Amino acid sequence: MTTPNIYERDLDKNRANFAALTPLSYIERTASVYPDYPSVVYGDRRYTWSDTYARCRRLASALAQRGIGRGDTVSVIAANIPEMYEAHFGVPMTGAVLNAINTRLDAPIIAFILNHAESKVLLVDPEFSEVVKQALEQVDHDILVIDIEDPSFGGGEKLGALTYDDLLAEGDPEFDWSLPQDEWDAITLNYTSGTTGNPKGVVYHHRGAALNATSNILTWGMPQHSVYLWTLPMFHCNGWCFPWTMAANAGTSVCLRAVRDEPIYKAFRDEKVTHFCGAPIVLNMLANAPGHLKDFDHEIKVMTAGAPPPAAVIEKMEAMGIDVTHVYGLTETYGPSVVCAWKEEWNDKPAEERAALKVRQGVKYVALSGLMVADPETMEPVPADGETMGEIFMQGNIVMKGYLKNPEATQKAFRGGWFASGDLGVMHPDGYIALKDRSKDIIISGGENISSVEVEDILYKHPAVMEAAVVAKPDEKWGETPCAFVELKPGTEATEAELIAFCRDNMAHFKAPKTVVFGALPKTSTGKIQKFILRDRARAL
Repeated sequence: MTTPNIYERDLDKNRANFAALTPLSYIERTASVYPDYPSVVYGDRRYTWSDTYARCRRLASALAQRGIGRGDTVSVIAANIPEMYEAHFGVPMTGAVLNAINTRLDAPIIAFILNHAESKVLLVDPEFSEVVKQALEQVDHDILVIDIEDPSFGGGEKLGALTYDDLLAEGDPEFDWSLPQDEWDAITLNYTSGTTGNPKGVVYHHRGAALNATSNILTWGMPQHSVYLWTLPMFHCNGWCFPWTMAANAGTSVCLRAVRDEPIYKAFRDEKVTHFCGAPIVLNMLANAPGHLKDFDHEIKVMTAGAPPPAAVIEKMEAMGIDVTHVYGLTETYGPSVVCAWKEEWNDKPAEERAALKVRQGVKYVALSGLMVADPETMEPVPADGETMGEIFMQGNIVMKGYLKNPEATQKAFRGGWFASGDLGVMHPDGYIALKDRSKDIIISGGENISSVEVEDILYKHPAVMEAAVVAKPDEKWGETPCAFVELKPGTEATEAELIAFCRDNMAHFKAPKTVVFGALPKTSTGKIQKFILRDRARAL
């Protein structure tokens, strides 16, 4: 037994010098300091921070009176509306765990989630009542269903025992909630997309949520009282932790039910939005929107992630006056955990070079302690040459606790003290990583690895291309060849031969697609193109 050193004697943790890290403390502080500042905006509904804090406490109080507490799961399926925002505080104030469900899922998968999470309460937005009704028929236990009412949405059916407003009326706006017993306690449960088999339940803890929420502010350089537009779904990695970020920022959340170009540009103008997040597909939609919509006159910043954004799309956004920050992460890392940290000396570079730099994923988030690109077998880091591919590994407080009730998957994800992302990338000489593909998306043609992302980046430079996705198509001679699925801009034309020739003129010939299929691309609710569907289509060609 080692003898305690001088800093380990009579210097213990106590209530005076230690409190569990949790994002719940952010809303308490902001409501106290800035009670009359705007917190949430949704159409005609306008709340201050004192309003929102009281509503969250009412929700927590009402749930606690109904027996909800530590270790229980409360699920919600809703659009980006105030009730979804409030659930991010009201549910964990009871000690329970919030499970925000992807609104695009079908009934069997929603039922699987409700069963697997052992959900005791379900909050339902009327827009999703039909699919939820079908899911509830497949749930194997009793759930208290609460109907959210939204006068701005016409339709839907009430499924529950009471409404959300009825529930709040039961609660105490002065409810004496407490910090978690342990910052390692679970705060939320997020299910992966589950494109093959059932989705996995990713568990976040209070510590990670608090750290990534403030890390968003530091990484993005957000001034206090920013105005944030909800284009990113709050169910997706808890909105990349931005519900809690905006509480720490004492800013305004502008809620938006539908992600379309017209209401987004209207919010830019009317609410003076300063920040928003979205997948590259959202940026592409905004870049190609009708010119008359683009009449905002102030600086706006966007954080984008998902598939690497094409350099051409970044160029278009910046030409409009929207500054792009590229981040990277996974559900398992609380959303963004790597950022293309910008350096002032890059501002003098030509627009095309700047966009090429911004396409890279970058360096560790403030809250991430380890990032490497390594050989997945030996765990040896690859050379920092910008060419040698390896798997991306992460380490730190913003890596998940693990997968709920799935020790095998948890053990597989954690390897040698690192989280294995399943993504492939390179390390550049300056220490910035660049994502090349998901391991399953790499195309191996004649023994050569082809990055689908690289081919897509070239296709996006063609003036007629609106959206593009490249997958492997089985080939007798080469094993696999690149197959491009392309949606053209309205009013433009392009042929398969023309696009193939364009790629061959701009990259190594063996990397160019051998097949081009025209039409709309299937997408997830977060705007990511569903390559697993396209792979099936390519195999069927």
